[in-house]
Amino acid sequence: MCLAIPGKILEINENSALVDFDGIKQNVIIALIQNPEIGKYVIVHAGYAIEMMNEEEAKVAIAQWKELAEDQDLDLTDVI
Repeated sequence: MCLAIPGKILEINENSALVDFDGIKQNVIIALIQNPEIGKYVIVHAGYAIEMMNEEEAKVAIAQWKELAEDQDLDLTDVI
């Protein structure tokens, strides 16, 4: 089973991007997705953006991740 976290693209640098995971910013590889754009959401697994995602779905998924982290007494940084 794989876990993938949604995040918003803030900056693009060739094959990588700075992605915001609800306040946690990390660089990820974007070579696997077509037409990445600043402001769009991507699903990230193991440091790779693997799929584009619409904003509404991303916000729902982020809320679910936050709820899961709180239920397990984790910080969101523990799952990213």
